[in-house]
Amino acid sequence: MALIHRTTLKPTKLELLAGWLPTRPWYHGPAAPELVKAGGFRLDDPAGEVGIEFMIVTAAADSAAGSLGPVAYLVPLTYRGAPLDGAEHALVGTAEHGVLGTRWVYDGCHDPVLTAGLLALIEGRTRAQAQSITDTPDREVARSYAGGEPVPGLGAPADTGESTEFAVPGSDLVLRLRRVLIPGPTPPEGTVGHVTGAWDQPDGTRPRAVFATLQAR
Repeated sequence: MALIHRTTLKPTKLELLAGWLPTRPWYHGPAAPELVKAGGFRLDDPAGEVGIEFMIVTAAADSAAGSLGPVAYLVPLTYRGAPLDGAEHALVGTAEHGVLGTRWVYDGCHDPVLTAGLLALIEGRTRAQAQSITDTPDREVARSYAGGEPVPGLGAPADTGESTEFAVPGSDLVLRLRRVLIPGPTPPEGTVGHVTGAWDQPDGTRPRAVFATLQAR
């Protein structure tokens, strides 16, 4: 069970992401974004060592893109008490936690604890937890899995202009994590498993979207 501490984090998550997001190929906003936390959920690490959060932030669109409103980004993060071996390229930054001390913050797509948790969520072996409340399920997060067997694992993540994708070794399946969220909760045809959820828009609406899909390539 993830324990949510009511304390400080310096720099904040949004401050870390403001410097990191513009380096991502799926980010389509200004070079110095003003980010707003818009929602998300957590997963429990069975070992109780790694914090796992799927954060949603909104930012103004790049004026050249012609968008009239903010863009919502899904940013999976992990929080560790020591560096993750071989993941220097995935480090978002470090921060000082008021209770836990120094935390290494990673792009969770490169952290095996998060990717294993995401598969467990899709397959129904674990439940999404509320982002800011200890031991409370997030009932807005829905999942489905129609596969006959558990997914054996995931290949290395690859970023595209809209998502991060993982091939499933030994199959024609790919797990696609949406980085740019588009309202509409219906997964594409041929989807074997998926996760959907909601977030807050600046205009007060709360749209739903597909967060992740497991489908044929």
